[in-house]
Amino acid sequence: MAAAAGSGTSGGNGPRGHTAGSGRALALLLVITGAAGLLAAWVITIDKFKLLENPNFVPGCSLNPVVSCGSVMKSGQASAFGFPNPMLGLVTYSVVICVGVSLLTGAGFPRWYWLTFNAGMLFGVGFCGWLQFQSFYRINALCLWCCLAWAATIIMFWYVTSFNVRNAFLPAPKWLKVFLAEFTWVVPVLHIGVIGMLILTRWWDFWTS
Repeated sequence: MAAAAGSGTSGGNGPRGHTAGSGRALALLLVITGAAGLLAAWVITIDKFKLLENPNFVPGCSLNPVVSCGSVMKSGQASAFGFPNPMLGLVTYSVVICVGVSLLTGAGFPRWYWLTFNAGMLFGVGFCGWLQFQSFYRINALCLWCCLAWAATIIMFWYVTSFNVRNAFLPAPKWLKVFLAEFTWVVPVLHIGVIGMLILTRWWDFWTS
C-alpha cells in the first residue's frame, strides 16, 4: 500500500522541474480521507447552526461528559478564525477530493503544486494539534466528528509528505526514501496512536470507573 500510494509518473528535466502524478492508491486515499473530513465538517457545521438557533440543542454525538460535541462547539476555540472551524474544513477537504479525483484521471502536477499542497496539509495537521490540546486540556471534552477529521488530516498529510520525499520534491536521506517506500503507513499509525494514548491517559479515571 505504501509503495503503491506513493508511486508516480513524471516528466521534465529533474526534480525541480518535472511534473508528477500519483499511483491510483494515493489518489483514492486522498478522495477517501477528503470525503471523511468533509463529512465531519458538514455534520459539525449543521449542528453548530442548530446550536446557534437553539442554545439547548444537544448534538447526537454528545454521549457523556467526556464525549460531548456540544461542549466543544460552544467553546471559543471552535471559532478560532472568527467563524466556525468546520467551515474552513468544508473548503479544504473539498480541495483534497478535487486533487484526488484529478490524479485518478491521470493528471500530473509540478513540484511547486505538490509542495504547496503539502504545506496546506502541514498547516492542517498543526491546527489539528492545537485543537487537540485545547480539547484535551482546556475544554475537557471530545468531539467524535472532530476525531474523524483529525485522523483524516493526519493520514493524508503523511502520505503526501512521503510522496514528495520519494519523488525528490523534498530533500531527504536515501534511507528515509527507502523506508517510506515500504512503511509509510507506520508514521500515521504512530501519530494517531500517540493521540489515542493521550486521550486514554487524560480521561483514564473516567474510562476505568
